Amino acid sequence: MKITECFKDTKDTLFTFELLPPLRGISINSIYNIIDQLMEFNPSYVNITYHREELVYKKRDDGLLEPKIVRKRPGTVGIAAAIQNRYKLTVVPHIICGGFTKEETENALIDLDFLGVENLLLVRGDIEKQTGTFNAKAGGHLHTTELIKQVADMNKGKYLDEELENSIPTNFSIGVGGYPEKHDEAPNMESDIHYLKKKVDAGAEYIVTQMFFDNKKYFDFVKACREKGITVPIIPGLKPISLLNHINTLPKVFHIDIPDELAAEIRRCKDNKSVREVGVEWAIEQSKELKKRNVPVIHYYTMGKSGNIAKIAKAVF
Repeated sequence: MKITECFKDTKDTLFTFELLPPLRGISINSIYNIIDQLMEFNPSYVNITYHREELVYKKRDDGLLEPKIVRKRPGTVGIAAAIQNRYKLTVVPHIICGGFTKEETENALIDLDFLGVENLLLVRGDIEKQTGTFNAKAGGHLHTTELIKQVADMNKGKYLDEELENSIPTNFSIGVGGYPEKHDEAPNMESDIHYLKKKVDAGAEYIVTQMFFDNKKYFDFVKACREKGITVPIIPGLKPISLLNHINTLPKVFHIDIPDELAAEIRRCKDNKSVREVGVEWAIEQSKELKKRNVPVIHYYTMGKSGNIAKIAKAVF
């Protein structure tokens, strides 16, 4: 089922969550353990992230460093198939620009289409750690809008090989990311929303937000999007704080603000156990307010942990 149809079929706020593929060499059971703990809350669908390759340096026998490209978290397509087969859940794999050519992207989309996957979240992907910038792979996409166009073309039966005859259209529903506190590379919020609308105009059917800890920023973001003519569902994404250092690392990595009240509560905590309790309670209150405002879905970022998400879901859904 396309998740846009899920929104239409219920008046209740839906529960969904995102999974990280395990690191190379780790069993898929680590994924199953997370899902098993959250199935009682009837998730409507599950997102699975994709990760670009990384450049690492290995020391050679002569003492020099040799660059090597690795993909530390492979398996997004395989995990999507496994979850569909084991749990009969709707899956939403991420497809990213970074690290893939257009042909590699098309091949992944063909595989997903063969598996019966109908939902995608299209994102540009992270910057390269070595350069601090985003660089497309030769023959790949630089912007998410280009990636959306490729998927939209395949939905019309248009593939990269223009000489194909009788090609069958795919049937993907396209989602994209949104930033209630502005993407860090955007000069201002107006510019950020301008390009977000271009993604919607290109074929995006829904938006999932970056994490935020102040609901007002989400509500203001939705209002600003509506004023610019963006009418698709905007799904709030939440992540409970769980570590003492999150009040420093999350703003730095994700370019978001931690509300003064939440930061003060975390600073009073003596250990991570106490922080997790604060994070869960804060996310519960966020979720209850969002649900009261009739958001279609609340989406949770698990970051490989399910215990705190289960506590939140039990209190809210």
